[in-house]
Amino acid sequence: MLLEGAIVYSNLIALLSLGLTLTYITTSVPNFAHGSLAVFGSYFALIMFYFFDLHPYYSLPIVFFFCGILGIICYFFILRPLIRRGASIVILMISTLALDLVLLGLIGAISDAIEKSVSKSAKKFIFTMYDFEIAGLSGIFFISTALIVAILISLWFLLFKTKFGIALRATMENPTLAETMGIDVEKTRIFSWFLSSALAGLAGALLPFKQEIVPLTGGLIIVSIFSASIVGGIASISGALVGGYLIGMSESLVTYLLSTIFGIEVLLYSKVVPLLALIFALLLTPNGIVEGLRKWSRSFLT
Repeated sequence: MLLEGAIVYSNLIALLSLGLTLTYITTSVPNFAHGSLAVFGSYFALIMFYFFDLHPYYSLPIVFFFCGILGIICYFFILRPLIRRGASIVILMISTLALDLVLLGLIGAISDAIEKSVSKSAKKFIFTMYDFEIAGLSGIFFISTALIVAILISLWFLLFKTKFGIALRATMENPTLAETMGIDVEKTRIFSWFLSSALAGLAGALLPFKQEIVPLTGGLIIVSIFSASIVGGIASISGALVGGYLIGMSESLVTYLLSTIFGIEVLLYSKVVPLLALIFALLLTPNGIVEGLRKWSRSFLT
């Protein structure tokens, strides 16, 4: 079902966009390695399945923790030393591009090691055949939807009902002022990188139920992730959610519509849709749709 697939894809893009936004608003760094972190989640789920016979759905908590730890490692060994030396945003951004290349190399090495160990394909794999079905709908539809709802509820509770959440929000608003008020900004940055990478890992573990995974998948999906974050508003958690669903639905539905008119070859150019959305968003609402709507509503009411 077309709509079902579009919703599933949108759920995953929203998860990835939320993670990208979290690291941006706490460290002001657009993480270009976010797609590769998601693919690490895909491969870790594959390892759990091949070596421990653990279904990818059951491995989600393990993938969440593993990828979160990986995010902390990336922050401690790459971002943190540069931030302490006063590196500019451009340098920090380039460092995430370098990180992406390192992760890509590691993913290639991991896929080779898996193939040699189990004599099964790891350069290209998919989990669709291992999914279940309820009332004609695939299991990934229910799992991804339940997951995004649970994460949104947990994020709301964390940010608005806990002391650490208040500190995290203060750091998001103004890290310098938050530090002056005695808030441990470093702790909030570590947590945001953990949570961001953990969310990327979750989305990555579920992605093989939607599409075929190869080591280069991260470089392809990062286009949709950045488009979703920027279209919704890269400095806004609600914007990440809105942008995730706008990009996910439009990429799926518009590409399908064009393929019915011009042929299935159009599917090869599906990433043109989020790129065009990104360009229009930057031209019309540089701060994102959510912030643009807020400004419009304020001006309308006054």
